[in-house]
Amino acid sequence: MSAPSTVLVTGGAGFIGSHTCVNLLDHGYELIVVDDYSNSSPQVFSRVERIAGRFAGAVYELDIRDRHALSAVFARHSVDAVVHLAAAKSASRSLMTPVEYYDTNVGGTTALLHTMHEHGVHRLIFSSTSAIYGQVGTGPLDEATPARPTSPYAASKLACEQILADICRRRPEYTVLCLRYCNPAGAHPSGLLGEDPRAAPEHLIPSLAQVAIGRRERLRVFGTDYPTRDGTTVRDYTHVMDTIEAHRVALDHLADAPGMHVYNLGTGKGSTVLEVVAAFSGACGYPIPFEAAPRRPDDVAERVADPTLAARAWGWRATRNLDDICRDAWRFQQLNPRGYESSPRRPEKKS
Repeated sequence: MSAPSTVLVTGGAGFIGSHTCVNLLDHGYELIVVDDYSNSSPQVFSRVERIAGRFAGAVYELDIRDRHALSAVFARHSVDAVVHLAAAKSASRSLMTPVEYYDTNVGGTTALLHTMHEHGVHRLIFSSTSAIYGQVGTGPLDEATPARPTSPYAASKLACEQILADICRRRPEYTVLCLRYCNPAGAHPSGLLGEDPRAAPEHLIPSLAQVAIGRRERLRVFGTDYPTRDGTTVRDYTHVMDTIEAHRVALDHLADAPGMHVYNLGTGKGSTVLEVVAAFSGACGYPIPFEAAPRRPDDVAERVADPTLAARAWGWRATRNLDDICRDAWRFQQLNPRGYESSPRRPEKKS
């Protein structure tokens, strides 16, 4: 079976999605994008086109749980494979609205799978998370590590993985590559694309950027008494450009073998919150003010994933470091002090 040439990207206007679109366009893919803009801006597509020099395909505003609208998109286009990025992704907010998270993430995935099957599309790249590992101790975690999610967000992603695994065991025509992200961060080196959450940012790097640009007074450091080298949590921060390059490589390997295959995406190295604060302070040229705050209920002391399997299977490795992440995130924030807010208008809705 040949590599796909036309790819449908769900959540294509989001942080990972917009960068993925650029990378796929750069490598000759034709794109169909669906997004409901619940945590993204439709204005990213003019920027995607500016970076890539083209935007071949179409963009549709819809919720993927709307099977009728989604089916109309599949009927209109010949889709070879799907990159499924659409999801609600805030671990802390999921603690307050767990039903919404299961409805969005699990319901969206099952609606997509129904529609794909109806239209004879059986190849999928699924966006998962290393957060499913939960509290399992220290050291890099490989894909065989038992999942112990600590939030409804992570549990909803694990539920999607289990559904996909069940389908692949019973339907030999399916190939699913499941990518477990480790804290994607940074921005496109052009400064045109970056992370611009609609609500107050919960992830560390965009929070630092908003403090540095003056949109927020100081950073809150949630927990300073963890059993780590400086008392703050340790995470594997992976440059978004490395993360999205893995999606394109995964598409190239969809024909390798049927079934469900799981891969960690990360650097295999962890940084504490205070180490990231120091790195971002170096990038922007002045100290970032911060204050200690209580631990968040879903946080774990350390989460670093072992990316060896992706390197062995595909030759994929993260090539950018924490300084690169902070430099590119700061460039995006400087060039877009209010994010995408000033972009003029939404594209015409299609359904």
